[in-house]
Amino acid sequence: MSADIIVRVEGVSKKFCRDLKRSLWYGLKDTAADLLGGHSSNGLRPDEFWALDGVSLELARGECLGLIGRNGAGKTTLLKMLNGLIKPDKGRIELAGRVGALISLGAGFNPILTGRENIYVNGSVLGLTTKEIDSKLAEIIAFSEIDDFIDTPVQSYSTGMQVRLGFAVATAMQPDVLLLDEVLAVGDAAFRAKCYERLARIRDRAAFILVSHDTDQIARVCSKALVLDHGRERHLGEVEEGIRVYHDISRPRHHTSSFEQSAEGTIASIASCDDTVADGGQFTFSISLELPALVSVADVRVVFWGDDGLPAFDAYTRTQGYSLRLEEGTSKVTLTVGPLTLKRGRYAVSIAMLNRSNNLHLYWGDRIRTVEVDGPMTAAVPYTPPLTCLSITAEP
Repeated sequence: MSADIIVRVEGVSKKFCRDLKRSLWYGLKDTAADLLGGHSSNGLRPDEFWALDGVSLELARGECLGLIGRNGAGKTTLLKMLNGLIKPDKGRIELAGRVGALISLGAGFNPILTGRENIYVNGSVLGLTTKEIDSKLAEIIAFSEIDDFIDTPVQSYSTGMQVRLGFAVATAMQPDVLLLDEVLAVGDAAFRAKCYERLARIRDRAAFILVSHDTDQIARVCSKALVLDHGRERHLGEVEEGIRVYHDISRPRHHTSSFEQSAEGTIASIASCDDTVADGGQFTFSISLELPALVSVADVRVVFWGDDGLPAFDAYTRTQGYSLRLEEGTSKVTLTVGPLTLKRGRYAVSIAMLNRSNNLHLYWGDRIRTVEVDGPMTAAVPYTPPLTCLSITAEP
């Protein structure tokens, strides 16, 4: 392996079995085959599936790989193989130097031992002498900020305390390869800021692999991205393109259902709607209405939903201090929302029009459209864009 490359994965595949009894039987047969100098099965047997299928990558010192994909894509399986917890069924893995890992909460910790004792156990596993661990102990305890609980059994630690200690140990032992699985998703903002600072300090001498569903975090930390989908590689390379691919494969999970409804006696529908918006641009849409009577005070609400299933913004005329007057008969209402300063991606759009006098919906369309926003790769400061009525025109 080249001196610059410290992680090499070549055609790695790993299969698992959905049935426990069969899994135990297959494991027994494969172990026997290995002991007798034979070969375990390379194909899929009944109830087996490929958790990882033919993945290859190289990582040099100073690089950070963002490993992204939907749940069950094979991300943690790959990290466990890199850390030596499980072995691949096909392919090979080469690592140079010491590997530090924080793959799952509490992994590597003995729950009945204290935090201090676990630090020494972890250091010994990594090949450090007691003297070397002694020299790093104060730094680890200070970073984790659990001084008062360092001599308490780890089983009594909160989730945040376990992550603090695990991250402090994994990064203080001067690893050549650092594996992090969703650990920065836990903890407060101040702790995450400390983690970013620590990663920046050790980045030149180590290679990182970071698993996260937070694309802002991937864009901020990583130099390249690997996108997995059902165990297969969908993208390996530039981070921005990797995030776009991840959004594409994640989209169906969040926006598969939608519905529209109108108030009794009212006919309403979306007449037109933008499907793309430039960075800092406006989202324009029109609602066609046929009302049986005058609505003197009406409100419009627009919600953009991100790929994480959470609202990116919620714009509402009532909270912005104005309303619409809608005449009896047929009309078209054209409105605009913006400027939009959202991060790049595709958003599901919900639009509602309400009669303020009885708070009933004249029109309600939940996730009825999608719009592509060509914004920056990272999120902007939370805000609510203005929602403005451009025109209300009577239609024959």
